Amino acid sequence: MAQAMRPNTVGGLFATDGKPHPLQDALLAVTLVLGLTSFVSAMFDDLHLLSSWTGLLGIATGAYGQWVSETTRERFGLILGLGAASIGFFLGMAHGGLFGGVVG
Repeated sequence: MAQAMRPNTVGGLFATDGKPHPLQDALLAVTLVLGLTSFVSAMFDDLHLLSSWTGLLGIATGAYGQWVSETTRERFGLILGLGAASIGFFLGMAHGGLFGGVVG
């Protein structure tokens, strides 16, 4: 029960070690925004270019964010963003892909 007596010294919202992680926080924010954009736009067939490209970029930034992340909170948010980006990417690919309707 010693952990119940410790003061809360968390420095940031996502940094559980008390140190600032600006790169990791930026990657987390970008991954979440791209994942949410990709997921929402994948629900519309005509927005397959937007959903597939934002999904692909979200997967790339999320993968790099996982590689450089240092805390569990960062990894948790990155996994949420990666999941949304992947679903949006795959649905965008199913609806027409990265270049569908533009070339040809």
